[in-house]
Amino acid sequence: MDVNALWWVAIAAGGGMGGMARLFVSELCATLLGKNFPWGTLVVNILGSCAVGMLAVRLHWPLSNTPLAVLLITGVLGGFTTVSSFSLQTLALRDEGHAGWALLNGVLTLVLGVAAAGIGWFMAGGGR
Repeated sequence: MDVNALWWVAIAAGGGMGGMARLFVSELCATLLGKNFPWGTLVVNILGSCAVGMLAVRLHWPLSNTPLAVLLITGVLGGFTTVSSFSLQTLALRDEGHAGWALLNGVLTLVLGVAAAGIGWFMAGGGR
């Protein structure tokens, strides 16, 4: 991977857009579904997984690292999805005495995330 100034700008701009989108989706989920479970983080990780599967096929990533691929995959989706929030929220659920919810969050994120990436991949024409 040959990193140049354009890529730094693409990642920074995409990360900012993805982070703002994550905040919007997380707040919307909290409003609609409540704050007892980290629905927003689960939703952004599932949506992001599906999108990365689709974009990986369409942009031939990582074989073709173009500024567009770096902007969308590394920047926007990197800023949109969040493993660190997922990890912290799962531990918080456990510490608050909700071990079952913590386990459910871990299983749902892993299983649905991988499934969503696969669905996105196949929707975009991958795996033929």
